[in-house]
Amino acid sequence: MKLKGFAYKFGDNINTDLIISGRYKFSITDIKELSQHLFEDIEMDFSKKLKFNESIIVAGENFGMGSSREQAPLVLKEAGIIAVVAKSFARIFFRNSFNIGLPLIETDTSKINAGDELQIDLEKGILLNLSHKQSLSIKPLPSVMRSILDDGGLVSHFKKYGRFKI
Repeated sequence: MKLKGFAYKFGDNINTDLIISGRYKFSITDIKELSQHLFEDIEMDFSKKLKFNESIIVAGENFGMGSSREQAPLVLKEAGIIAVVAKSFARIFFRNSFNIGLPLIETDTSKINAGDELQIDLEKGILLNLSHKQSLSIKPLPSVMRSILDDGGLVSHFKKYGRFKI
């Protein structure tokens, strides 16, 4: 799987309430409407800046800490985020993201700037920063995880194969 898009950069310890504020999680049930409030507590109207299916969130350590609800990765995907690249991820966010087919990439993000054009090759384990002509190694994903992503998430994968297919 190859992905290409533009970086939107955040720092360390971005929790699920910063991805989608808790004040909306129970009052708005429509995921499309909820996605319009993405990162609103960090930057008002952030979702309006995104390039649909060409946006990559880049962050530091421990991205997605906090709640175990799937709403945080769901709103990212609904807003057109094609991947999240970070130094590390909270484990439950990591699992929830792969369950819904949102690729998470672990690498050193310190040399990636907001607005950089990125290209990710999951099979080769490489992230290219096209803006700075830099190549970064990414933490390799097991083949079963790549297969789940290719199928659009865990439910789609099981519907297709009836089991984990490697």
